Amino acid sequence: MDVEIVAEDLQFPEGPVVCEDGSVIVVELRRQQVTRIRKDGTKQVVARVEGAPNGLAVGPDGALYCCNNGGSVWVQRPGRPGFVPAGAPEDYRYGWIDRIDISTGKVERLYTDCDGIPLAGPNDIVFDASGGFWFTDNGKDLATHERHGGLFHASADGSSIKRVVHGLALNGVGLSPDGETVYAAETPRRLLMAFPASSKDIAADSDAAIPATIGHGIFCGRIVASFPNREMLDSLAIEADGIVAQGKVAEGSGIARIDPETGQSELVEFPDRLPTNIAFGGSDMRDAYVTLSATGRLAKVRWPAPGMRLPFGC
Repeated sequence: MDVEIVAEDLQFPEGPVVCEDGSVIVVELRRQQVTRIRKDGTKQVVARVEGAPNGLAVGPDGALYCCNNGGSVWVQRPGRPGFVPAGAPEDYRYGWIDRIDISTGKVERLYTDCDGIPLAGPNDIVFDASGGFWFTDNGKDLATHERHGGLFHASADGSSIKRVVHGLALNGVGLSPDGETVYAAETPRRLLMAFPASSKDIAADSDAAIPATIGHGIFCGRIVASFPNREMLDSLAIEADGIVAQGKVAEGSGIARIDPETGQSELVEFPDRLPTNIAFGGSDMRDAYVTLSATGRLAKVRWPAPGMRLPFGC
């Protein structure tokens, strides 16, 4: 597979959003910035943010919704390019969800807690067809203890947030083509998991369509696939036929195409230890953009199958 490098000199890019004009908006965690990359590789600052922006999605109002993990300490490993996150900074308090106006760069903080409990490290986000959004919280490693994460559902207007799964360090998130299943990657245990997203006999825009808290830890949901050794899981996207395109980092790095029914997978390799995120675009949805976070690059490839078209775009 031919890999085209669209942009370089990015400071730990993640969360790609492909726009109709062919530009791609990414977050730069270390630079604390949201950046638009145009088709010719030129860059434009969309917004500057506090903390560390992570997952990114376009909402029904055309704004960007951004998971912010609250900040990171950055270290450079001997003999390896770039900087990588390594725990929480001294001024860390919590994570949050931002709404970002693409045209003005105005940043509005929507959620900092759920039921009075602060968010730990919001990581990735996806909108459903009704205009609500799912997001994962990867937790936070502190000097003396770990703050747990989970899976949440929230309204785009800031009016409601619900914790659906708790006690898991969840990373990427995506919805099945029928909207009935939400997939999330459990990073430390190297598990791709599936949870019920709604019920077909309940209106999609009803709050009752979102299940109450499913439960705690790996005793809830369904394990779709697991990986050995240090094959850690990061973000994900969904292909049009339901295949999960899962970022794999550290050992065996690449994008794994996982059958959600059988758990079988095939790996598409990329020239980077941290191919963290993937997003689809183009007229046939086969242009795949992958953030190569270790080397600070955005790559583009022609994917074997079209990606699923998301409900809202920019």
